[in-house]
Amino acid sequence: ISIEGRLHISHKAHLIMPYHKMMDAAREKQAGSIGTTGRGIGPAYNDKALRIGIRIVDLLDREALGEKIRTNLAEKNQILRALYDVEPLDVDAMIDEYVAFDTQIDPYITDTTTLLNNALKDGKHVLAEGAQGALLDLDHGTYPFVTSSNPTSGGACTGLGIPPTSITSVMGVVKAYSTRVGNGPFPTELEDATGDLLRAEGHEFGATTGRSRRCGWLDVPALRYSIMVNGISEIALTKLDVLGALDELKICTDYSLDGKTLKSFPADAQTLSRVTCEYVTLQGWRSSLDGVMTFADLPQAAQEYVHTIEQLLQTRIVWVSTSPKREDTFKK
Repeated sequence: ISIEGRLHISHKAHLIMPYHKMMDAAREKQAGSIGTTGRGIGPAYNDKALRIGIRIVDLLDREALGEKIRTNLAEKNQILRALYDVEPLDVDAMIDEYVAFDTQIDPYITDTTTLLNNALKDGKHVLAEGAQGALLDLDHGTYPFVTSSNPTSGGACTGLGIPPTSITSVMGVVKAYSTRVGNGPFPTELEDATGDLLRAEGHEFGATTGRSRRCGWLDVPALRYSIMVNGISEIALTKLDVLGALDELKICTDYSLDGKTLKSFPADAQTLSRVTCEYVTLQGWRSSLDGVMTFADLPQAAQEYVHTIEQLLQTRIVWVSTSPKREDTFKK
């Protein structure tokens, strides 16, 4: 499929440079606290906030680009050498590499803010796909075990340059169980054979790092919070098939702390790490969901599991997936 006229890259997008990746890896090796993917995202956001980041539009001005790389690398090489004992990067080689990108990428560089707002003005449908998860949000997640951006729905407005009033519907994509990559509080985590089974059946390994994801029971308090901060009106429930090997299933319905049920999601990771989960137990269905393409054809126990989630969240589940295959997804 040709990408001509179909792929548009925002001229405002920031570049993750080689020194960002090196600094990310060096920091994680030294501190080892957050569980970064090592892709340089955090250091790139640092530069964005410091107003020294290099953006896509900079690729179109070779002279200015070279000067920005030279200025950035002078500082970054000092940091890499002094703090992390890493060999400095070659400034001239990096400049030569990046100035050559202009002709390759120029056809795709677009004012995407205007493009999207014009599409909305013309009555076209715009679908924005988020990444990561609500609890990794820099402002509303389990800080400091978060990413460097806002993957909540509000981030669509700031990221795309569209007004909040243009978002008419928010769908939450929810696994039938919980997972987490890296460090941070995880109240429903299963550090036993059940957790291992979920990891194996769900192929729960980080897409970037290959690290094993931590697995646990579905966490309703966390989901209620996510629904609230995102304005979610409907849910797509994925990986229901992964639970098919279990005799019984549990859903965390509430958190308690020091003997008292919490009425809101904890604001800090320390408190979240201390909560006790209150569970409801349901019967498993102990069968494969392969080939199931309607809700009515699901085992009764699987239907009950989905209905229970809906009741606890007071939010409709409109899509259900029963395998990694795209076509094995049906409307409830």
